[in-house]
Amino acid sequence: MRQLGLIGGMSWESTQSYYQLINQTVKAKLGGLHSAKLCLYSVDFAEIAELQTAGDWQRMTTILAGAATSLKLAGSDAIVICTNTMHKISGEISAASGLPVLHIADATAKRLKDDGVKRIALLGTRFTMQQDFYKARLQDLHGIEVITPDGDQQALVHNIIYDELCRGEVNASSRQTYLDIINSLYQQGAEGIILGCTEIGLLVQQGHTQVPLYDTTKLHAEAVVEWSLGATSCFIHE
Repeated sequence: MRQLGLIGGMSWESTQSYYQLINQTVKAKLGGLHSAKLCLYSVDFAEIAELQTAGDWQRMTTILAGAATSLKLAGSDAIVICTNTMHKISGEISAASGLPVLHIADATAKRLKDDGVKRIALLGTRFTMQQDFYKARLQDLHGIEVITPDGDQQALVHNIIYDELCRGEVNASSRQTYLDIINSLYQQGAEGIILGCTEIGLLVQQGHTQVPLYDTTKLHAEAVVEWSLGATSCFIHE
């Protein structure tokens, strides 16, 4: 079993989901008393969130690259960034640490392609929805068309993530807001919805809608376990 190096804390609510899902998946595959070989470096999300708002991606790169280097020194064989948004700097993190980053969009794309999905909608932070680092990877490397909500809907999605979900708050009214946006995107021709922020799965699950949902936290956790156990990898390293 190869050791996974997790960069978490963005937010810790979703990082605990990663830890649980990774270990549950290892247990399901190996049985007995098996659990995952991993090392977790958890950052202070308040500092990261302030830098995101300021657009200081260089400082964030320094922080996360330092975390990745520490994980390498602790014996990790690959980096798992436990958040969608910070995959914006996955290449820089890999280059600084000398370790591959097991990219969340690759894990998501594998499931989409297995399901025959050609056109998908993406929900996430405004950085993930507006910038190309995630959408372009799905489109250019995996051939999957990506659509996003309109500007007002993006603001609602983003604010609920930062003002509620990252603080551990799960509100029924916010769930309905998300479901309304999901239905709107489905009516626009999306074949499903990527829950492209690791906190969204805390609010919306498949039981809340008939529209197919793709929870990136779950898909990423399952795929990194496959990699750890030596299975054929779905991850692309550029």
